[in-house]
Amino acid sequence: MFSGIVEECGTVVAIEKEQENYHFTLTCSFADELKVDQSLSHDGVCLTVVHVDKKAKTYKVTAIRETLLKTNLSYWEVGSKVNLERSMIMNARLDGHIVQGHVDQTAICTKVEEADGSWYFTFEYKFDKEAAKQGYMTVEKGSVTVNGVSLTVVNSKNDSFQVAIIPYTYETTNFHTFKKGTVVNLEFDIIGKYLSKLMTFND
Repeated sequence: MFSGIVEECGTVVAIEKEQENYHFTLTCSFADELKVDQSLSHDGVCLTVVHVDKKAKTYKVTAIRETLLKTNLSYWEVGSKVNLERSMIMNARLDGHIVQGHVDQTAICTKVEEADGSWYFTFEYKFDKEAAKQGYMTVEKGSVTVNGVSLTVVNSKNDSFQVAIIPYTYETTNFHTFKKGTVVNLEFDIIGKYLSKLMTFND
């Protein structure tokens, strides 16, 4: 379980393919604190640490075919910046919102607009009416997770939405690398999903 508050950007330093799986080696400032079997959010994708090299300050995670099909991990390359968040401590403050690290689908950045000190990012995603009934959608002023970042939705439409990014988030996360055409991971609000599911029983 995560909160969507990114700790820092890690860097992909090696990629190995094994059958349909990809092993990603990353480096970050807290790599030597990680343990094998630990869950870590990578651009909003919950992945398990399978190896740690404390001396080199690197760790390795594995993405299987299903993960690669539903996320943007197949776009990673050596040098890619990745938003990282360790799992939430349950007695700590929840600064973002409840994030599972289970990506629902990808979206494409269609516009980046500077707004005199902040930025508006527009994202489009494939809209499915039946999926929307199950909560796979955005709502105005609701929560959404983009590449693991907990954000508030503005200008919500059936197949698109915008988020406003403050300078700290822009600089600390990989949002500063986004441009038109960038593929990102989306996780819709889990509370909205449960409520939408419950509503179907009243039909």
